[in-house]
Amino acid sequence: MRMVAFDRLGTAELDAWHALHAGNPALDSPYFHPGFAAAVHASGREVRVAVGDGVLVPHHREGRTLRPVGWPGADFQGPVLAAGAAFRPLDLLGGGAAAYAFDHLVDGAPGFEPWVISRRPSPYLDVTGGLDGYLGRASRSGRDNMAQARRRAGKAAREHGEVRFEAESADADALAQVIALKRAQYAATGAKDHFAEPDRVRLLESLLRTRDRSFGGVLSTLHAGPRLLAAHFGLRAGGVLHWWFPVYDPEFARLAPGWMLLRELVSAAPALGVTRIDLGRGEDEYKRRAKTGETQVCQGVVTRNPVRRAAASAETRARAFVRSVRSRTGQ
Repeated sequence: MRMVAFDRLGTAELDAWHALHAGNPALDSPYFHPGFAAAVHASGREVRVAVGDGVLVPHHREGRTLRPVGWPGADFQGPVLAAGAAFRPLDLLGGGAAAYAFDHLVDGAPGFEPWVISRRPSPYLDVTGGLDGYLGRASRSGRDNMAQARRRAGKAAREHGEVRFEAESADADALAQVIALKRAQYAATGAKDHFAEPDRVRLLESLLRTRDRSFGGVLSTLHAGPRLLAAHFGLRAGGVLHWWFPVYDPEFARLAPGWMLLRELVSAAPALGVTRIDLGRGEDEYKRRAKTGETQVCQGVVTRNPVRRAAASAETRARAFVRSVRSRTGQ
């Protein structure tokens, strides 16, 4: 495969990318749209593309390791190719690259099975038909939480002022609030600050300005009176919306504003042309309650080095152990 900088791709290659994305149902996530790679590259983080016969693999290179485009913020990963086409992952290696590491690979991506170390669930909501359609498919827990969200919205209106939902906001100040709340959440939980890297802030700002109906960022906000209760910044391609950076004001935590926001977004799905909301990998309680189904995403590494593979496997098992301990202790 030949390696090409994203901005050196020709018109024919970009047209092929659009066609492959549109023609393969397994690639309907916005992370596989060429607009995502373009936005990441424009943010200042170089994207290179491995180009072969009927296949494109956008990635970053860190030393001798290749990582999927948008890593570590890409919740779906894999080669862009026609449905049913074959792929040989080892073809990605060479020219000094010794490994291709992935942590959200679409399950069933051709050729990758020998390199998969573990799998984790990636829940989604089927929102065909909006709120009524969703409620007909949701679990009892999902229906109960949506009913509670409706009652809490009434309570918020009585206590704080009119509740207003905007499905597609272009407000740059609101996006800045989302990022600030997310960074505060990272600090409070001890998680690594995703937005400590300036290019990641630039990426969201660029995506907010992308108003193409086929691909772009979607900022949704929920206010009560003048106060922002909750907001979400996600990615959209066609009928798929990816739930990416949800936030809420901790001052209103007792109202569960995240559920209020999700209910409004499900209700707005038909007007947005959205039929599925991907929640992304994770066993969070709200995802378990809200989901109508789930897929699997894979973690692993393509390498000819057995020592590196063994180390990656040990690291994956250690992380799984930590997650299980936290789950049992409620941390």
